[in-house]
Amino acid sequence: MKVVSRQWSVVSMTLCAMLFARCVSAHAQQPAKVPRIGYLSQFDPTTESARAEAIRKALRDLGYIEGQNIATEYRYTQGKPDRYHELATELVRLKVDIIVAAGADTLARAAKNATKTIPIVIVGRGINPVTAGLVESLARPGGNITGITNLSRELDGKRLELLKEAVPKVAHVAVLYGSGALGEFEVKEQVPVAARALRLNVRLWKVGDTGDFEVIFAALNKERPDGLYIASGAQMFANVKRIANFALKSRLPSTYFRKEFVEAGGLMSYGANEADSYRRVAYFVDKILKGAKPADLPVEQPTKFELVINLKTAKQIGLTIPPNVLARADKVIR
Repeated sequence: MKVVSRQWSVVSMTLCAMLFARCVSAHAQQPAKVPRIGYLSQFDPTTESARAEAIRKALRDLGYIEGQNIATEYRYTQGKPDRYHELATELVRLKVDIIVAAGADTLARAAKNATKTIPIVIVGRGINPVTAGLVESLARPGGNITGITNLSRELDGKRLELLKEAVPKVAHVAVLYGSGALGEFEVKEQVPVAARALRLNVRLWKVGDTGDFEVIFAALNKERPDGLYIASGAQMFANVKRIANFALKSRLPSTYFRKEFVEAGGLMSYGANEADSYRRVAYFVDKILKGAKPADLPVEQPTKFELVINLKTAKQIGLTIPPNVLARADKVIR
């Protein structure tokens, strides 16, 4: 009997060991939690596709493969400020691990108002985030926000300076800007100061809605300014072709905050290299997923800027770009 008992004991221990091993194996094979990124864009999927792809590629380079060990929830406000809070709140309800706020300061503000705990990585154009009240300082942001600021609205003087260099005779510049606090800030606080330093006269034209464009265009054709300056903002960007076509047909030298206007027929643009800034988002996402706190990650400023000139447009409007300006262009459309 003792022999049988011992045999059963050995069998029992073997079975227990096998079951334990299976349990350990099953536990080890359970899929790890896949972090989710909430991507909140100020624009539409088509407009945002290239920038979003820049982030995806940079994440792949860091080992994050979409659909395998990272997932993204995309939300697009389609240029409608009234949807900022709604979609930011929706991402918070989904309990994403990080929110990437790709757009103006008001978009980042909506994300910040929606959550005080989920890390937010900002990228896009706008006022200095310290001035906007998004972070305590660039070096030590505090709170749950960090990222990259393109400081678009601090480049107004440079854009006007380049316009004057390209068109030495320019004296009167029409400035188009959209509704909203950010557009108001740029044209009322930044542009006039830069214009006075360059001895340029500027007249501000506010576009309240899409119907205002044609009214303003008709007025500009009568007034005949020497140049056209387009202030940054979602409303302006939503009408890229419309604005560029007007400037071209009116033979009006124009300067913009994004190269898409130049690619559509505008004369020139100057601003931060957006592809570089969006790629940098991956760095912040990686750091945060590995345990870093946004409060301790300094907000970065752009290091690469690009001047884009459309020589084809210059020829059509009867303008010769000075060689010294052309030599500084990062991209020339011929």
